[in-house]
Amino acid sequence: MLNVYFDNASTTMPSDEARAAAAAAMAESWANPSSAHGPGRQAAGLLARSREAVGEALGADPGEIYFTSGGTEGDNWALRSGAFLGRHRGRHIITARTEHAAVLDTARYLGTQGWEVTYLAPDKTGAVPLEALASALREDTVLVSLMLVNNETGAVNPIARASELIREKSPAAVFHVDAVQAFLKIPFTPKKLGADLVTVSSHKIHGPKGAGALYIRRGLRLPAMVTGGGQEGSLRPGTEAMPAIAGFAAAAREGKANMEENMARVTAVRDRVRELVSEYLPEAVFIGGGSPHILSLSLPGYRSEVLMSWLDGAGICVSRSSACKRGARSHVLEAMGLRSDVIDGAIRLSFSGYNTLREAEYFAKTLQEAAVRLRTTVKRGGKR
Repeated sequence: MLNVYFDNASTTMPSDEARAAAAAAMAESWANPSSAHGPGRQAAGLLARSREAVGEALGADPGEIYFTSGGTEGDNWALRSGAFLGRHRGRHIITARTEHAAVLDTARYLGTQGWEVTYLAPDKTGAVPLEALASALREDTVLVSLMLVNNETGAVNPIARASELIREKSPAAVFHVDAVQAFLKIPFTPKKLGADLVTVSSHKIHGPKGAGALYIRRGLRLPAMVTGGGQEGSLRPGTEAMPAIAGFAAAAREGKANMEENMARVTAVRDRVRELVSEYLPEAVFIGGGSPHILSLSLPGYRSEVLMSWLDGAGICVSRSSACKRGARSHVLEAMGLRSDVIDGAIRLSFSGYNTLREAEYFAKTLQEAAVRLRTTVKRGGKR
């Protein structure tokens, strides 16, 4: 049996470099970076170098990088503070029905606090149509939040063109981009996207959990979401989690250096999976697509949880939808208007540079075996 991890959109295995950097920070730079003594200055130096590394990987100035605990915190900060910043100009927010729960739940909360929220529907590819955004933008729109790469389907939104529309129709609006599934997976910079705020996360790029960053465009006076200290420019107070931040920085350096190679590797694995699944299971439906590291597919008539259980027994890790959904039906696939049997039979594969063509072949063959066995069980009167 071959052990295959195809759930990298959920979390990635920390790299050797990230683990070593986190361990070194705990052993050698454990002091408080805000302290004025020698050990504190040593920790502060590591913090500065880590900020530079993440900024360089993102294509931003280090002074525009603010460390967080991860993507969920970054999304919350961007939406809550972005809406608050524009409260005197208007109370209209735009996002998409296919966003991560960190954005959708925060938008719903803001909707209970006096903001009007427009939820854009995706097209059949899972991307947000520019025409829908153009129609939704208004003079009182103060915040737009759209993800770059969808975490369930891999659909890529036309963010740069969306930014042009926002600047034309609602120039005072703050534009937030959730790039958690795009950072070091596809090429971009905040400037090229035209974004004011960009969320990224460590554990999606082979760094440790507990660290992330919010890019805040220089000149944007984004309010703090919490108060209580001077850390992170007084915008995100609290003693910095240096082991996680150091590991994040190491993963960012490594990911930036190997990005082109990793993109080629994951694209080859994704294409091989698609080729073999299409050959072995012609009834398979492929959903969305665009990003090289995410592939969503469905076997209509089967249950995704049963397929996942079978694959897990064969040493293959995949997911049903976002890991944050905890087994709930995918709101992304429902928003795309897919048939119920397609949604119920959908699984998500997500790849990293550690995956191989051999793993792709093993997965496709195992999925074929699962479909044949489960189909036979149903014919014999069993339940799928």
